[in-house]
Amino acid sequence: MKPAAGRGGLVYSTEAGRMCPDCRQPIAQCTCRQAAPPKTDGIVRVSLDTKGRKGKGVTVVKGVPVDAQALLALGKQLKAACGSGGTVKDGQIEVQGDHCTLVMDALRKQGYTVKRAGG
Repeated sequence: MKPAAGRGGLVYSTEAGRMCPDCRQPIAQCTCRQAAPPKTDGIVRVSLDTKGRKGKGVTVVKGVPVDAQALLALGKQLKAACGSGGTVKDGQIEVQGDHCTLVMDALRKQGYTVKRAGG
């Protein structure tokens, strides 16, 4: 199978790990993919989600107007504040368990406008 025009090349190196296919630099040093924070309405929405988790509740934080690195750091802070595990994926933070009020209070202390979303 032939690579697409202009898209072929090195994607992984044993020395540097994953490589950016556009600038051919290691992902950590890539300058072409560093994007601005996502455009949001300025309101952080916190909800409880149980879909696809066998009834287990997960607190989901969406709409935080920060870049990917800051989102990872914020996710780590929120998980520590709740004393729970979780993840950061697809531009949202997931904290295991029903910690909506605790997460909302922590975000308000950091200066975000927070709303409870969902039921």
